[in-house]
Amino acid sequence: MQSELDKVIGALGEFYARETYLLGKDVGERTLTHRLAVHLERRFGGWDVDCDYNRLGDRRLLLPKGSIVSTDDDLGKSVYPDIVVHRRTVPENLLAIEIRKAVNHQPPEHDRHKLRALTDPHLWFAYRIGLFLVLGKNQVAASELYVGGAVERALSGWFEERLKGAGP
Repeated sequence: MQSELDKVIGALGEFYARETYLLGKDVGERTLTHRLAVHLERRFGGWDVDCDYNRLGDRRLLLPKGSIVSTDDDLGKSVYPDIVVHRRTVPENLLAIEIRKAVNHQPPEHDRHKLRALTDPHLWFAYRIGLFLVLGKNQVAASELYVGGAVERALSGWFEERLKGAGP
């Protein structure tokens, strides 16, 4: 798991080094999400990296009825993670990432609920790792890692320390 997270840290370093124009212009979150996905794709050879992807093979990612997690579609059934690292044609979901800009003052609970659901091992499409990132203009302002449907505190601390040592 740490080797996958080291790839994310490397992609974040590259993102902050190369995307200074976008970060300085306060562009929309989806623009930043796409650019980070481009940098992730270079590091995750053999995996598919997609933004706002709601499928596993031909099946849509649907949350269980009665879920407290709000969804992103008009019917209130599908869930669209900001970035996923997965295999499109086989049921293998590695990493789901939810991104927020540091200037977003809306409560982050929606993103956190979504990551708890996306990593819930009782769901057929569970991702092995969930990552919540708050992007500041010069560095990651905050992060949390989710495993097994909950925040993984030790891994979150390890990730934050590795981020500090990696650069900006």
